Amino acid sequence: MGSYSRQDVTRILSITSRQLQGWERAGLIPQQQSYTFQDLGQLRTVRALREDAVPAASIRESIQAMKAVAGMANPLLEARVVRTGSRVAFRHRGATVDPISRQLLLDFEPGAVSEHPTAMRDTLPMRRASQQGLQERFNEAVHAEERGEKQKAIALYEEILVIDPKYAAACINLGTLCFHARKFSRAEEYYRRAAEADPGYVLAYFDLGNVLDEVGRLEESVVAYQRALALAPRYADAHYNMALAYERLDRPRSALRHWHAYAQIDKNGPWADHARKQMRIILSRETLTVAARAEHFVPRRKGKAALRLV
Repeated sequence: MGSYSRQDVTRILSITSRQLQGWERAGLIPQQQSYTFQDLGQLRTVRALREDAVPAASIRESIQAMKAVAGMANPLLEARVVRTGSRVAFRHRGATVDPISRQLLLDFEPGAVSEHPTAMRDTLPMRRASQQGLQERFNEAVHAEERGEKQKAIALYEEILVIDPKYAAACINLGTLCFHARKFSRAEEYYRRAAEADPGYVLAYFDLGNVLDEVGRLEESVVAYQRALALAPRYADAHYNMALAYERLDRPRSALRHWHAYAQIDKNGPWADHARKQMRIILSRETLTVAARAEHFVPRRKGKAALRLV
């Protein structure tokens, strides 16, 4: 297998040395002096994602999550990368997975198989070999939802949960169907089941926060969003909804932190504009003060005002 120098890489990929160094500092690729042909494929993927304005932090977190849940040494080489908004998903052996939320996404290319033969390990709940039939049923339920056949989808999800009560993705999707039907208590039940079945399932806590917010249990919704952000600190939607919840709780400074976090992650678009607008409103209303406790009363001197440290 051929070896390529850093100069070769920058020339072949039409990138600058500064770009290559930036990807290394961001943790997207390891720092090295020579590269293989496979490394070039990985670098091309990173270049395409960055050219498509996918944040470096989102790429890094998705890679790390995929390594953890699928047991892959190098997801950028072993699976096909799929952009989902400001996040990265991976398509492998006919399934598309968001590794941060551990959500199986709708596969728009049925029957297609990854050219990489490495199979996902059992640590990814939706890819257990013993549950292949359940996964096929889950895919069928998702497609039924897309066609508007909600009752059929509900029946399929319920069948899955009879066979495997801890099938977290089915709990999530059932919860969402209940949420849209305004059956909020049922939705909460399914989201909590998903979180119990898979404590690392970010989407379970996020969706739980949404339903708790909807019924006015704002303090509980904040706790749920905090759990989601503990697992995925750059989960933009969780920051956004948490900011809204804090505003409704009349805690503007707490809201400000999350508006700022959201604007740092999602820099463009109407939601980012709204976040920045809310930041300006809060800052215009809040008066920041520095208070110090003195041993005794210090009377104000006559004449010009002066700053005195006590």
